[in-house]
Amino acid sequence: MMYNIVKYSAYFLAVIFMRVRVTGRENVPKEGPVLICSNHISNFDPPLLATHIRRKVHFMAKSELFNKKILGFIMYFVGAFPVRRGVVDRKSLKQGIQFLNEGQVLCLFPEGTRSKSGEIGKGLTGAGFFALRSDAAVVPVAISGRYGLFRRVNVVIGRPVPMQDLRTNKAKAEEATEVIMEEIKAVHHQAKTGTSQLQSG
Repeated sequence: MMYNIVKYSAYFLAVIFMRVRVTGRENVPKEGPVLICSNHISNFDPPLLATHIRRKVHFMAKSELFNKKILGFIMYFVGAFPVRRGVVDRKSLKQGIQFLNEGQVLCLFPEGTRSKSGEIGKGLTGAGFFALRSDAAVVPVAISGRYGLFRRVNVVIGRPVPMQDLRTNKAKAEEATEVIMEEIKAVHHQAKTGTSQLQSG
């Protein structure tokens, strides 16, 4: 219930105060495990994606956000869970795999931090880890624009990344992450230029 309240509140605020254009919603499978991997430009990215993806989305969020009682309470109820940055947080990795094994949707920001320039940075190995350790459809997403009153923000949801060969050949997490990041860069170009050939969702 809390998830839906936050989701639809964010949706109406976005409709009223922002110019958000989302393409490719049909590329998110309607059922089964999904790993969404997106670039990261703002703290508003998680609610934006949760608002425009029809399924419930679970997010990894930096553990500091959960130290504030009210905010931490809300974070848990909207499907987020903490991850400690700068270390291998086995508890958060286990939680993410559990969501995927249960056929749910997990969203990651592989860069690990926001990009101040808006350009795509280097991806961390977490994305590759989840992609290789699960049967999830890996969906690349790109966000481009500047959040603000009546400003344009473009979101492009790409087609699932082919992962079967990497899984069969027991590729390393670093290699899988590089493949995912290249796909994010490809859809990011579409988001920046507005030349996406995907149908609007």
